[in-house]
Amino acid sequence: MRRTRVIPVLLLSERGFYKTRKFSDPKYLGDPINILRIFNDKEVDEICVLDISATERGPQMDYLGEFASECFMPLAYGGGITKVGQISDLFKNGIEKCVINTAFIDDPDLVKKAAAEFGSQSIVVSIDAKIKFFGGHEHFVHGGRRGTKKSVRESALRAEDFGAGEILLNSIDRDGMMGGYDLELAEEVCAAVSVPVILCGGAGSIEDFKEKK
Repeated sequence: MRRTRVIPVLLLSERGFYKTRKFSDPKYLGDPINILRIFNDKEVDEICVLDISATERGPQMDYLGEFASECFMPLAYGGGITKVGQISDLFKNGIEKCVINTAFIDDPDLVKKAAAEFGSQSIVVSIDAKIKFFGGHEHFVHGGRRGTKKSVRESALRAEDFGAGEILLNSIDRDGMMGGYDLELAEEVCAAVSVPVILCGGAGSIEDFKEKK
């Protein structure tokens, strides 16, 4: 029987966790270490930390090591990853999965190299999806600020082909709105790929995890 995995996605900016709405208007939630301890008590399946301030400076390696020491569950990290060496350093700091977003478009060979060196099971490609004016979804990067002119389905297939072991599928339109998941988006991607897809953006109640299209 298939079991729903619960994976909180936490947005890091400098030294705090934040909540956004449609990838904008960040609101401070609190100290990351305290929030991670809360999720330890909740016994979630996995934690995913995305550093929305890491584009220019890269990952905060020492600080992320503190996260890993506090987590009793697998920890995935994304933000500012552009080199295989950074991924190696993250794994040495206790991170179990690396999430690659903008670099997948700017340097897709990074995913291929990382999967070959560390194994597909540890490499996640994150796709930020936005509804187009005439329907369908476009893949956006740089925190939802830059369109790629690629369909989400096209990017998902390419991510799988390049060796990603999972896809983190973010709905920009549903982010922080707590009105339920974009099930059409989920169906489009899940029907196209065979790797696991983690749906993010829109959960507001337990019922949202049960809904099917």
